[in-house]
Amino acid sequence: MNRRIFFGGLFALSLASFTAPQVDAAEPDLTWIFVEDMHCANCAKKIARKLYTVSGVVNVQTSLSKNFAVVTPQAGKTLSPRALWNAVESAKFEPIKLQGPDGVYTAKPSH
Repeated sequence: MNRRIFFGGLFALSLASFTAPQVDAAEPDLTWIFVEDMHCANCAKKIARKLYTVSGVVNVQTSLSKNFAVVTPQAGKTLSPRALWNAVESAKFEPIKLQGPDGVYTAKPSH
């Protein structure tokens, strides 16, 4: 069997079986909070614990390599940018940027 035809057929077969992931239109609006000096797992846990205390937060994921937390709100809820900012500060860390459905903040939001 010709190797080119065989591998070409495998490639076509793998493309035919590939389906793009479906994105739910009702997916909640996420908020990214960039934090200065989140350098270890304990730092990330401390920040996440404080973010979970904000009303309407259902999930927090952190990235140590990129120094940010991603916050998922409860369905139908809008999170307060100020409350999220304050939660990070109460964990003794400094937020440097908050980006969410209400906009982008590089200083503590007023609401």
